[in-house]
Amino acid sequence: MAKRDYYETLGVAKNASEEDIKKAYRKLAMKHHPDRNQGDDAAAAEVKFKEAKEAYEMLSDAQKRAAYDQHGHAGVDPNMRGGPGAEGFGGFAEAFGDIFGDMFGQQGGRAQGRGAGGRQVYRGGDLSYAMEVTLEEAANGKDAQIRIPTWDNCDTCSGSGAKPGTKPIVCTTCHGHGQVQMRQGFFAVQQTCPTCRGTGKIIPEPCVACHGVGKIKKQKTLEVKIPAGIDDNMRIRSAGNGEPGTNGGPSGDLFIEIRLKKHDIFERDGDDLHCAVPISFSTAALGGEIDVPTLSGKAAIDIPEGTQAGKQFRLRGKGIKGVRSSYPGDLYCHITLETPVKLTEHQRKLLKEFDESLKKGGAKHSPNADSWTDKLKNLFS
Repeated sequence: MAKRDYYETLGVAKNASEEDIKKAYRKLAMKHHPDRNQGDDAAAAEVKFKEAKEAYEMLSDAQKRAAYDQHGHAGVDPNMRGGPGAEGFGGFAEAFGDIFGDMFGQQGGRAQGRGAGGRQVYRGGDLSYAMEVTLEEAANGKDAQIRIPTWDNCDTCSGSGAKPGTKPIVCTTCHGHGQVQMRQGFFAVQQTCPTCRGTGKIIPEPCVACHGVGKIKKQKTLEVKIPAGIDDNMRIRSAGNGEPGTNGGPSGDLFIEIRLKKHDIFERDGDDLHCAVPISFSTAALGGEIDVPTLSGKAAIDIPEGTQAGKQFRLRGKGIKGVRSSYPGDLYCHITLETPVKLTEHQRKLLKEFDESLKKGGAKHSPNADSWTDKLKNLFS
């Protein structure tokens, strides 16, 4: 039976990149793997799996692919040109390792290579710490101290994990390599040793202080510099202050997540600040100068005669200079009118007289109210 074209088998074009070929093979291998196809479909799936495997072995090797492109199947026939040898296994093993991880899961942290004795080295996990800061602290920056969990070598066993007077021994399952060969169907791949968990050693008599871990959990104080202008939900990275690595791997990082406390007066919007400024009815009507708060003290603004509620005043440069900004933002003061309460009889009388005088003056005193009345008439007419 004639063999199918390798490119057709993988479903890729002849000019496909190495990454495209690898992705196509992974997809087919996941779909047709014998362990995922049982019963009546098992035989057909195994055939398709072997076809995809053979196609990938040829096309993942640059020399074999060139020979195949030039001579077809004859160019890679082992009886005619030496065929596929061990030199092409690396790329296939790498791709299959990825597939095996997708199908059966990875254990431990992110692999970082191999340490002494061929053991797999893993980077420690990252940690996060939520820190609340006030608006003033965010604007000006500050130096802070936080306490975080950390791991130190156990003083009792000096970090060996073994009871004083004893020593760890070489793992009898992996013989100190930290890896074991695991068979899945007719494939064999390496996995972390389940007995020693990749350390290459076992501890017959664990230290009672650290329970064989070799490290004990403690608290440490860390100095953190909060930069001026930092905003809510921003993060500060403290390298190497996360969880410790495995088998001598590097530690993870600590990420300090900023939480901005609610301010009594200001609301932050990027580099700008907003605040509500209540003024009396008389000040709004007659105008005048008032003091408004800023993060650096007080500032004066002029209220024009006849100022309406909702009027906005902008104070340039009175906001916050962000961590990535060249200039500070602005402060926006939003005018609100404060209605007087608990009036005396004399005050009530004065207000009624004042209101009557306004009504006699007509629309010139209340242009907005007069316009609104006209709109209502048009609406119901």
